[in-house]
Amino acid sequence: MKPGLVLVALLALVLTACAPPGSSQDGVIRTNPGYEAGDGSFSVWEADERDEPVEHVGTTYEGEEIDLAELRGDVVVLNFWYAACPPCRAEAPDLAAFHEDYSGNGVHLLGVNPRDDAGAAQAFERTFGIPYPSFHDAQARGVAALEGKVPLQAMPVTVVLDHEGRVAARILGQAEPVILRGLVDDVLAEQA
Repeated sequence: MKPGLVLVALLALVLTACAPPGSSQDGVIRTNPGYEAGDGSFSVWEADERDEPVEHVGTTYEGEEIDLAELRGDVVVLNFWYAACPPCRAEAPDLAAFHEDYSGNGVHLLGVNPRDDAGAAQAFERTFGIPYPSFHDAQARGVAALEGKVPLQAMPVTVVLDHEGRVAARILGQAEPVILRGLVDDVLAEQA
C-alpha cells in the first residue's frame, strides 16, 4: 500500500473514532430506533440555488385550513415538532418569543406535528403558551412536501421559506434563537 493511502486510511479511522455515538455526516444524531435528534447545524440555500416553492395545504388542530401558497410574499417558518420530544419542549418558549417579535412583520410561524393527536398537541401548546397554529400532519404530507430537506425521523427541524415559498434555510435540532433570527432577517432583507 502506498504511504499516502495509509495516511488517508489512518485519518479516516481517527475521525470515525472521534465521532459521537450515533452521529452522522448529515447533522442528525441517531439515538434510538424511531427517534433522531438534530445537532443544531443549519443549512442555507442562496436564492439561485433554491428549489421550486413548497406546495402544502394543512389543517390546524383547531380545524383551520392553511395553504402555504396563500402566504407567498411573506417569509414562512415551519417548525416540525411533537409533544414528547425533549428538544422540542426546550425550544418552545424561544419559538413563542420569536412569534411575538416577528408576527405582523411579514413572517408566519407554523408548527407541523406528524405524531400527536389533538389532545396531546393542544396540551403542549397550553403548557408552553404557544401562540401560533400547528398543522396536524399525521399523514406526513408536510414532511413529504419538503423531501430532501427534512429528515423523516428528525425532530425538531425548522425550515425557513422565502417570499416565493422556496426553502431558504434549515435548522436540524433545537433552533437557537440567534441563529433562527439571523436566518429570517437575511431572508427578509432579500426583498428589501
